Amino acid sequence: ASAEPGGLLVVLDRLGGPLGMVLPLVLLGCLCVYGRWRSGLFVFLAAVVANALVVLPVKQLADRPRPPHPWVLVNDGSYPSGQVFGAVTLVIVVAVVVFPPRARRWWWAFGAAYVLAMMGSRTWLHAQWLSDTVAGVLLGAGTCLVLWRLLAPLLETEAERMASNSLWL
Repeated sequence: ASAEPGGLLVVLDRLGGPLGMVLPLVLLGCLCVYGRWRSGLFVFLAAVVANALVVLPVKQLADRPRPPHPWVLVNDGSYPSGQVFGAVTLVIVVAVVVFPPRARRWWWAFGAAYVLAMMGSRTWLHAQWLSDTVAGVLLGAGTCLVLWRLLAPLLETEAERMASNSLWL
């Protein structure tokens, strides 16, 4: 007998799937409209491109089967969790491009709760092993931190231009 997932589990499953790519793309669009293309580049690379260039190759390489009888529709390859990778990258890119450093502490608490909920839902739904979700966290955080470091000069230039009210120049 299989159980029907409901409520928050369905929302998290959908947010972790292709629908979850909409949020970073909307953020990217908003940033570009306001002349913040450097932040938009960071969001695009970390939350969109990295999913294809980091998660998918690792899934192919690991080729780990999923737990038996998942309660939601899944594709091949359990390790690492793409849904958790996406949740982590979204939390980090929003922290970097939306919140000033002093205001981030509240966002980190919300983000940690969101990522833990995503990890729990993927495991509860028999879509991934717990180790798959931990790998998704580590891979997502590592990827974002490397990209943040690489793009720091661009992001600092953008912050200086925003502070001087000359972003479009």
